[in-house]
Amino acid sequence: MNLEVEKQRSGMTVGDYVYEVIKRNIINLNMPPGTRVSEKEISDLLKVSRTPVREAFIKLSKEGLLYILPQRGTYISYIDLDVVENARFIRECLELAVLKIATEKFPEELLNVLQENINEQRKLIDKRQFFEFLEMDEEFHKTIFIGCNKERTWSFIQQINTEYKRTRMLTFIADVNWKNVIDQHLQILESIKTHNEQMGQEVIYNHIQKLIFEQEELKQKYPEYFNMEHKKNNLLNFI
Repeated sequence: MNLEVEKQRSGMTVGDYVYEVIKRNIINLNMPPGTRVSEKEISDLLKVSRTPVREAFIKLSKEGLLYILPQRGTYISYIDLDVVENARFIRECLELAVLKIATEKFPEELLNVLQENINEQRKLIDKRQFFEFLEMDEEFHKTIFIGCNKERTWSFIQQINTEYKRTRMLTFIADVNWKNVIDQHLQILESIKTHNEQMGQEVIYNHIQKLIFEQEELKQKYPEYFNMEHKKNNLLNFI
């Protein structure tokens, strides 16, 4: 198994480290949907005991990223587009509301933070560092929420965001209009700078709505990644 493994950060528990490594590799699709994973394989790779791996598996299963089938095995969950659509809808509603606030009043110092973020996004696109680009993209939106004193609202979004991020990661890998993301971010920043509510609402709406259309292309290009009831039944019958 070829996983991206970062060093354990200072102060991070072994359990949190194992959880983050596995989750990162699920989101960046190094561990594709339907892949069987084992506690032993992960524990050997990360040079940790099997206990934190088991705990990470349980936590990730509660988030819907793993299927744990007793006496049978653990598998990476297929992408569930119903879950993705619910997350997309919630983000659309909340981001429209927050951007309205941002176009009315926004801290001057955070405008520079947003511009620096976009500059970094360009570099990551050129290097085709998709996961890092996705994280920088999320940081861009988070900064807007922070500037509007809605950081707790952003924290709520993160609770339902994992499948959404996994699908967006797939759009970047598939080259589905991912360079347009920067242009839209520039327009969002401009709407905040110029207090142009109408422009901001139109751009953020189109920015989040585009995932609806991208999903159809992704299903055709990567049908093996998406949750269909017969896949789950076949998996259960096979094992």
